Amino acid sequence: MIGKEIFIKMKEKVGLASSTSETGKGKSKMDKHITHGYHTVEGKADHAMEDYVFAQFRQVDDMELGLFAIFDGHLSHEIPDYLRSHLFDNILNEPDFWTETENAIRRAYRITDAKILEKAVDLGKGGSTAVTAILINGQKLVVANVGDSRAVVCKNGVAKQLSVDHEPDKERQSIEKRGGFVSNFPGDVARVDGQLAVARAFGDKSLKKHLSSEPDVAIEIIDDDIEFVILASDGIWKVMSNQEAVDCVKEKKDARSAAKHLNEEAQARRSSDDISCIVIKFK
Repeated sequence: MIGKEIFIKMKEKVGLASSTSETGKGKSKMDKHITHGYHTVEGKADHAMEDYVFAQFRQVDDMELGLFAIFDGHLSHEIPDYLRSHLFDNILNEPDFWTETENAIRRAYRITDAKILEKAVDLGKGGSTAVTAILINGQKLVVANVGDSRAVVCKNGVAKQLSVDHEPDKERQSIEKRGGFVSNFPGDVARVDGQLAVARAFGDKSLKKHLSSEPDVAIEIIDDDIEFVILASDGIWKVMSNQEAVDCVKEKKDARSAAKHLNEEAQARRSSDDISCIVIKFK
């Protein structure tokens, strides 16, 4: 038992999580008012946990980066685990990351997806969505995503979505141009080729001709009006609106308590999916 507790604490320290239920926290060295907390809960499906969390502050020369991500796998836990281990390194290794950040992130997403497809024999079938957030010196937040994990900022108590939900119905035209189709069976959500409920994802080699891994990227300047940011998998967004999620945690002063409380509220609303959440607080 003692060994397991030490192992969990080590994972919390480096900001990695993926099990039935894990939690962790951290804070900026540059600004003591910036903190983060995360919490994960395994869903009720008959498969292993497919959500992975990355949350840590990293010093790069004289700059501080807050690196945060939710990776939500489908038919796979190997691919989101691979993303957790490699995506941020690929982004930061882009030579123009500091000068052309948006382009660097887009290129790193494409390169990472190509590597996942090359390793399909080892990583298996299925794929993963992703929402990433990079906080630069506590002043600028760069959010990117593929799929339906979501980033929401609370500004003066009001929720603002920073990411884009990549739903098959919304991207039907581009999917059909690639030779695919979008199904709309009664009682079910729209699916690419009758299978996948998102229009963009990493991996999914069997569907890749009809899918995109191109991220949407948004930049948010951190000013005095911004209170916190929520990154979460769709296990939360299936049962809560953006504003409901913001209202649920805005009175929580501790970021980790806020993330845990949000997950518990999603469970109380009968979310049966894996649930992962990161809260980044600025006040």
